[in-house]
Amino acid sequence: MYTIVATALVSLCLGCACATAQSADGRARNELWAFTAPWDTASATSVARNSHRVQAVVTGWIALDSASGAPFIAAELRDTYALARGTRRFALVTSYHRDRFHARPIRTLAARPAALGASARWIAEQAKAGGYDGLVLDFEELEVRDLDAQLAVVRAIRDSARTRGVRTIAVAIPAANAAYPARPLLGVADYLLVMLYDQHWLTSAPGPIAEPAWVARMVAARVAEAGGAERVVAALPLYGYRWRRGAPTEVVSFGDARRIAAETRTPLARDAASFTLRASRAPQWELWVADAGLLQRLMRESARVGITRFALWRLGQEDPAVWAALAGARDR
Repeated sequence: MYTIVATALVSLCLGCACATAQSADGRARNELWAFTAPWDTASATSVARNSHRVQAVVTGWIALDSASGAPFIAAELRDTYALARGTRRFALVTSYHRDRFHARPIRTLAARPAALGASARWIAEQAKAGGYDGLVLDFEELEVRDLDAQLAVVRAIRDSARTRGVRTIAVAIPAANAAYPARPLLGVADYLLVMLYDQHWLTSAPGPIAEPAWVARMVAARVAEAGGAERVVAALPLYGYRWRRGAPTEVVSFGDARRIAAETRTPLARDAASFTLRASRAPQWELWVADAGLLQRLMRESARVGITRFALWRLGQEDPAVWAALAGARDR
């Protein structure tokens, strides 16, 4: 997730026992979550316009120090968002520090129970003071050998949070990675938020961010592993990348992609195989970006295996047509 941060997932339903809402005909209604980027004014603009369209927004950001694991809130990560009435507020707790994810803080905290307890209490107190209803824990780049440490850290944060009225804990996990097994993680968290994006990433060869066939395979595998879709959240992309020859890859919003295509007079067209918008000016650059059409397709693929909770990464990057598309899909 913070891969996209650097370059950094929406309700957690107020508790495990909270059932998904239903439409008038008894069908499950989609529940929408959305992530923000506190450093991006476009994210704030989208929250102001669209927070009433989702059930919850992840607005808070708590980072773990890469050496000690001690939690902190950096100035650029301060939560200043005003949400629509009735929209729930969540905070992200991440092991991303400076320029990448780190396994060390998770290992360090798990090995030092006193430090883990103090850190978990601090996170829970910040969450209570900030009016957060839940936490999304994003500890990427862990290895299989880190599972016990990961479970210990999640459990400590969960227990401290619940004693302070922060009722829901979700763990963000990669689409496919043996270091994040569903069943053990669901033993210490309420939801698994599966990051169904970065099929092609910042340092990979160019390609679609999340093509429908890939998403269908990944989400089906995670649902099967979890023993059902009820506690699985499908996190889907609103962004894209532009891979450039001789320069770092850029994260681009839908608006950026439209602007680049117009300025360079390069067609932005849908790739038939991946249903993703693509533009290329060989050999200088190649661009792939998500839009409303792709998002609808990815939601349909996820719904095939019972998914009714979706997370959007992230507000401020979206195709404006996404909101009309989501409104049409809410009660399907």
